[in-house]
Amino acid sequence: MTTLFAQPYDFTANGFYFHNLDEYITKSFNLNGPLIEEYEIQFIDGEGIDCKLFEALNITQCNIGAYFDAIENWDENLKLKAIIAVGECGYPFDLSNDNPDAFDVDIYQLNSMRELAEQFVDEGLYGSIPQSLQFYIDYDAIARDLSMDYAQITIDGTRYIYRCA
Repeated sequence: MTTLFAQPYDFTANGFYFHNLDEYITKSFNLNGPLIEEYEIQFIDGEGIDCKLFEALNITQCNIGAYFDAIENWDENLKLKAIIAVGECGYPFDLSNDNPDAFDVDIYQLNSMRELAEQFVDEGLYGSIPQSLQFYIDYDAIARDLSMDYAQITIDGTRYIYRCA
């Protein structure tokens, strides 16, 4: 369960913890009355990928409802695309209207550029390589070349290699 905290900008008011949009709305009016207009929303506890999504999408009280919808309805792949495309590549994104599937982002769950180079060779991206020459391939050189277009990120303890088009 995701726990967020609403910290009012008015220092005379009390902040509160909440777990969904309804709870946020109820507590914001019941605790402080309708006079408090602005809150800073802070991520307190939850899954690591949801924390990264919170940070990447710059969640505020204006888009908190869409954020709760996203963490409930998006699969891990959509969350990863949004985190990488918006948080790392700087793509614009309106959480209420846009879909992370529209991003042109390649994501591989690998530990190193060398593994990506090996995968690309195995998949035939460098053409057909005769069996007798496969032991002479310099995967480290290919990995260095790939690092010009690809980058690495660790999200929730898992390493990903990505490329934004």
